[in-house]
Amino acid sequence: MKYLLILLFSSLLVSCSENQPKEKQTETAFTDRELGQLIIVGFRGEEINPESEITKHIKDLNLGGVILYDYDSKTETYGRNIETDDQLLKLASSLVAYSSNPPFIAIDQEGGQVSQLKQRMGFPKMVSAEYLGELDNEDSTRFYARRTAQEFMVVGVNTNFAPVIDLNTNSNNPVISQLERSFSSDPQKVVEHAGYVIDEFDVEGILTVLKHFPGYGSFGNDLHLGIPDVTNSWKPEELMPYEILFNERTINAVMAGHIYNANIDPDWPATLSPKTINGLLRDSLGFDGVIFSDDMQSEAIQSAYGMETAIEQSLNAGVDVLVFRNNQVYDENIAEKVIDIIQKLVAEGKVSEETIRASLDRIAVLKKEVIEDLCTCLNF
Repeated sequence: MKYLLILLFSSLLVSCSENQPKEKQTETAFTDRELGQLIIVGFRGEEINPESEITKHIKDLNLGGVILYDYDSKTETYGRNIETDDQLLKLASSLVAYSSNPPFIAIDQEGGQVSQLKQRMGFPKMVSAEYLGELDNEDSTRFYARRTAQEFMVVGVNTNFAPVIDLNTNSNNPVISQLERSFSSDPQKVVEHAGYVIDEFDVEGILTVLKHFPGYGSFGNDLHLGIPDVTNSWKPEELMPYEILFNERTINAVMAGHIYNANIDPDWPATLSPKTINGLLRDSLGFDGVIFSDDMQSEAIQSAYGMETAIEQSLNAGVDVLVFRNNQVYDENIAEKVIDIIQKLVAEGKVSEETIRASLDRIAVLKKEVIEDLCTCLNF
């Protein structure tokens, strides 16, 4: 009888072990809530409440932040997150209220065609970077930048994925030149006008994020595994805006682009490349701030590498915050899936605890220095 009881007890232990949730099997030195700080996600809704899925993820997973849009690319409809200034302020306030840590509340407000705060909604007009570069007037650039930065403060948005500092070296470039997103082909002019924009946003306490490192203003139509390939067109002078801005002022954040450049790394596109991020951006150029990824749900990246490999490579490359725009494709549970993947990668030793800790430390410092004050204001 005693022998049978021992067998029965042993079988129960095995059964319980097999039925444990996957997260428990891959438990690491980091909680899900700690790893949540490494990601920014997009979501649907002009307002949120305690039962909203994004609210649950903010509270349970302690997300690093969110990215907001006026247009939903998947459903091809407007009114995804942004409609009016009063509505946006209420949404931003709710996001902060549900967050344990000050969240990045980000949008792309470059001006011109790439603007989430549109004039038809009652927001101030923001002209394109190309227009300002051609006008080449400091007062004009500062005027538009100041007005936009003040609007950010009014509506509670604290992070702008701008300015673009790609050089306008190819007039046929479908994603930079043809959308008027670059100030100029002249590196010095790009530095000057990007500097005016950064200054004005700094005054209002709004985080700016330079993009797209290491530059794809020269892109034409060459592709590598579906990813923009600038190997034959890119020139080292495209790094000049980064070098000069890093030397002239405090730059807190940079966004790495999904750009393949065999001159720098023959194996991986920039966002997934240790040679580009840790090697060139951090070691050679000396940047020690926070690095954001471009959209990790990019069709080209997912088709070429898949989610797990893309996340593993990006973290090991030196990217701190993984951005999942959740717009071209939509996955309501993307945050949980990404955190599960990171837990697995750390548990298997594919991403080191030191790498994760370094990113968490950089994020915490940036939030303390730049993000916290505006979030505190929204909490009153």
